[in-house]
Amino acid sequence: MVSIKDIAKECNVSVATVSKALNDHDDISGPTKEKVKKVAKKLGYRTNIAARALKTNKTYNLGILFADDRAGLSHEYFSLILESIQREAEKYGYDITFINHAIAGEKTTYLEHVEYRSFDGVVIMTADFTDPEIVELASSGIPVVVIDEVLDNCAAVLSDNTNGLNEIVRYAYRMGHRKIAFIHGDNTAVTKERLSSFYSACRELGISVPDEYVLEGHYHDIQCCKEKTIDLLSLKDRPTMIIFPDDYSYIGGLDAINSSGLSIPDDISAAGYDGINLAKIMNITTYEQNTLELGRIAVRKLLQLINVPDLPVERVIISGNMIYGKTVKDINE
Repeated sequence: MVSIKDIAKECNVSVATVSKALNDHDDISGPTKEKVKKVAKKLGYRTNIAARALKTNKTYNLGILFADDRAGLSHEYFSLILESIQREAEKYGYDITFINHAIAGEKTTYLEHVEYRSFDGVVIMTADFTDPEIVELASSGIPVVVIDEVLDNCAAVLSDNTNGLNEIVRYAYRMGHRKIAFIHGDNTAVTKERLSSFYSACRELGISVPDEYVLEGHYHDIQCCKEKTIDLLSLKDRPTMIIFPDDYSYIGGLDAINSSGLSIPDDISAAGYDGINLAKIMNITTYEQNTLELGRIAVRKLLQLINVPDLPVERVIISGNMIYGKTVKDINE
């Protein structure tokens, strides 16, 4: 097995220099790091993970908690965030592992699994944040960063849901729409934020919102969205514009509208949310969330907490941008 001593001899430098170069210490020059790493690769050197963990008190493994029993990673929004997390973690020499409820077939809590795996830190992507096990993990003292949720004493990286709904409503208003309906998702912090923004924007623009224009649906649920759209279309004074909970659910709304002999945008306008590839292919008006930045910043904030545990809790809001598709008709006279 190739050792650090073998690399030091080949490079004609000290063992300490090789060790620092392989660990990217600032006091080693760029050219020296490059030379050492090149020789290490040529000789087939592999880091001894167990030895490194003992020396640095780190396992270089991050836990990912993704507890979503509905869409799971089939939801492009979450899969893209996870991909971004993986890429960013790898840049800093970290692996990622999913947290679950079992160790060798034995049921465990999330915290027990995290402690068993000795994760350096945890990213919580989605979960029931009222679950006592989530609260236990978040309060354990283990570095935790939460995406799209706010938990006491935890750093958070949040998509700008307030601005997202605000921009959609204001765009609809500029296009002449005053009868705007909103099918929102499940009762989560994200949904509450979007609902608050929807009502606030409508109030500021002088738009009246009948109770029957706001319906609770489910994220990433085509059939549910189809049923809610049928309810809206059956109203005596139906809306001229419907905002759907996400781009995927929009398909259910589209099906309901087409089945009613109507079309988007000629008879009724529509907007999605998330900005997934499907929306771009279908030319849907939507708000694109910055999944790349959400994952990247989540990892960076977590590594900061791992290296400096006493950092103050920080909440970072990541902006997205409107995508102006062909699903909103200009009805200004």
